[in-house]
Amino acid sequence: MKTLITLPAHFDGNSIILDTPFTLQPDDKLLVTVLQSKSETDEKNDWITSSLFQLNKAYSEDEPEYPLSLIKEPNPEYKK
Repeated sequence: MKTLITLPAHFDGNSIILDTPFTLQPDDKLLVTVLQSKSETDEKNDWITSSLFQLNKAYSEDEPEYPLSLIKEPNPEYKK
């Protein structure tokens, strides 16, 4: 089995440049993962979208109703 090594790199506009020295041999196979730069607003919107999606999954239409008999210790501060 071949060893997978992760190396930090960047694109200078023309070539992919390794940020740490590493010797590559001709015909070495590479996998390239691109981490696109995003604005802070884009990243915030991605987190909000992901959070809403997960929240919708947690409280979906087919979520069962749990009977009050399952409550082991009622919260005295809870007001109906």
